[in-house]
Amino acid sequence: MLLNRIPLNNDELKQWRHELHAIPEIAFSEEKTAQFVEQKLKSFGVRTYPRMAGTGVIASIQTGKSNKSIALRADLDALPIVEKTALDYCSKYQGMMHACGHDGHITMLLGAAHYLSQHKGFNGTVYFIFQPAEENEGGGRQLVAEGLFKKYAIDAIYGLHNWPGLEAGKFAIRSGAVMAAYDVFDIIIMGKGGHAAAPQQTIDSIVIAAQIVTSLQTISSRQQDPQEAVVVSVTRIHSGDSYNVIPETATLSGTVRTFSHITQDKIIQQISQISEGICHAYGASAEVKYQKRYPATINTEQETQSAYLAAQEIVGADNVLTDSTPSMGSEDFSFLLNECKGCYASIGNGESASLHNPYYNFNDDILELGVNYWVKMVQMQLPIEG
Repeated sequence: MLLNRIPLNNDELKQWRHELHAIPEIAFSEEKTAQFVEQKLKSFGVRTYPRMAGTGVIASIQTGKSNKSIALRADLDALPIVEKTALDYCSKYQGMMHACGHDGHITMLLGAAHYLSQHKGFNGTVYFIFQPAEENEGGGRQLVAEGLFKKYAIDAIYGLHNWPGLEAGKFAIRSGAVMAAYDVFDIIIMGKGGHAAAPQQTIDSIVIAAQIVTSLQTISSRQQDPQEAVVVSVTRIHSGDSYNVIPETATLSGTVRTFSHITQDKIIQQISQISEGICHAYGASAEVKYQKRYPATINTEQETQSAYLAAQEIVGADNVLTDSTPSMGSEDFSFLLNECKGCYASIGNGESASLHNPYYNFNDDILELGVNYWVKMVQMQLPIEG
């Protein structure tokens, strides 16, 4: 049940969301999506600024005399997935789909901007950040690199993401780490190729690869503190192209998920030691390429409390979970939290297909709830004095 409800046009919110769902665009190419956002903001009378990170839309509303400010962020991009929902507003673009609910996130933030532009009810400045390229490409990192926090005086920043499986009408908000760092690696094994009928004349890169895959699992099970969450997954093995040839090289690729910089750095070292050690034992060599993609998403305590209080005001304390398990998924909102205090919260999407699934769809019934959360956040963080 929604407490302290503000008046909203839910049919209009749904229409916006469906229009956005039909025009999904991939990272840094969200041109039509950005235009949609800009046109709505301008129709509300909301001030917009020059774009950042290519298609990123920045806007603000200022009222009163306070110099305090907060920023609210939504993500613009879709995924390279063929949609299978058969909705009457499904993707118009083959091979692209809003399979993570960013269409809903945009709509909720637009709804908040619309309401606040008409009713105000706060003292200070609220920035609306519609960020491109959350999926894989690090649009948040690009905003930071282009000086988001230098151009705009932002005291705290907040993000909100839908979560399938969490009951609609509930929020999950916790302090500290909420999503893991996302790293990737490639291990190139260089052996000696030859005829499959004479393996003794070769240094078999495939056998070595198998040994490395098995040994990498000991990083989390035997080399790390069992209380420190770690995932090391090999997700790709490429080698050879013939039935009767032992290939000279093999490449293993995968991902690492951690919650701390210390653990992250240890794993980089351990992957190299294992790969090089096994290769040396077999007379082969290894080249390890490791990329740190997204840092861990870590909420600051005071801002998490602020998010909790805003959610509590609209759904009640019993519907705000504070002990949910951190996700091993990743989120590039982490780049923004590395530069500014803030909180990344989850809003229940109810029972639905999982994120990044071709049958997923954002729950229209929670649009109003998301708008109310954003408005309450602004009003509580930037209160009118007296």
